Amino acid sequence: MKKTKSLYHGHRFPASVISHAVHWYFRFQLSLRCPEVPKKIVTDQLPSYPAAKTEIPELANVKHVFVKAAARVNNGAENSHQPTRERERRMRGFRLPGRTQAFLSCFGPIRQHFALKRHLLRASLYRKQLATRFEAWRLFTGLTQNPSAVF
Repeated sequence: MKKTKSLYHGHRFPASVISHAVHWYFRFQLSLRCPEVPKKIVTDQLPSYPAAKTEIPELANVKHVFVKAAARVNNGAENSHQPTRERERRMRGFRLPGRTQAFLSCFGPIRQHFALKRHLLRASLYRKQLATRFEAWRLFTGLTQNPSAVF
């Protein structure tokens, strides 16, 4: 008597597991054969999303919600070439755009006072010149201590 091979011979799982999975597949239609149109689309404020939405006719009547997700608020890639971000890249410590703008609007006019041509100076001379400029700044502003040490 000749033994016939299983329909699922050579597959990773045994025939009982495969037949059970097929049963569930057809019982509950979880496949991509019948997808539901979403009730709303939640995206960030990238302008390409509405343009892509107009290309798909099924999504014409779907509500489009713009959300600025907390995880991507500080994403520098989305607005990396804005002037504030260019200056912020050098500062590196800021997270909130409002605080960055507040600092840079005050610091912008006096930046040249502290921006020495370091590549032309020895380290000792650079430190001396920077110390004298900070001392002049302290006298001008009336600060007696480091403002970052106050908080």
